[in-house]
Amino acid sequence: MKGVILLTIAIFTEVFATTMLKFSEGFTMLMPSIGVIIGYGLSFYCLSHCLQYIPLSLAYAIWSGVGTALTTIIGIVIWNDPFNSLTVSGILLIIGGVILLNSPTLQKGSM
Repeated sequence: MKGVILLTIAIFTEVFATTMLKFSEGFTMLMPSIGVIIGYGLSFYCLSHCLQYIPLSLAYAIWSGVGTALTTIIGIVIWNDPFNSLTVSGILLIIGGVILLNSPTLQKGSM
């Protein structure tokens, strides 16, 4: 359970940092730039500690996949990034990949 909590914090702090990266306007805005540094620092710290409980391949896939999907949704909501069938397909493929990596068959190494 501790690994899942650390991974969840890592995901949300990474999404926060990426959002602040956009707000920083190329690191010309001080507060969002500080948010980038703090967010990525916390994210990598929590990700490194979750690896004590969750395999690297699984943790990284979940961290990057969920982070990408959430960042895409934030981009759509805040900055009116494109939202179409390709966007939906991409998010569904990411979610599908994470589900496959979490499947019991793959975790047991029987492939």
